[in-house]
Amino acid sequence: MSAESIWNKPLTERQKAALDGVAKRQKRADVSQIDYSDIPALTEKHLAQFRRPPKKLVAVRLDADVFEWLQQYGPGYSTRINNVLRVVMSQER
Repeated sequence: MSAESIWNKPLTERQKAALDGVAKRQKRADVSQIDYSDIPALTEKHLAQFRRPPKKLVAVRLDADVFEWLQQYGPGYSTRINNVLRVVMSQER
């Protein structure tokens, strides 16, 4: 089963009831009693590791068989190209 089919599958009544229960518990929760003093503040350096690098729009010419191979896995082939190139780039470092 693919991830796409899992996300597109409708929830069962049991799953909906479970999610409703979680939402109600979260809504009732009183967070004023939670002690956050032992959690260090996040610095810009910490936050920077979660930011994606900026993207640059480029045009690329690919061999037809390479393009078909990338497309056979479904939508997102440009992301796939980026991931393949990132792996190659990281191996050279």
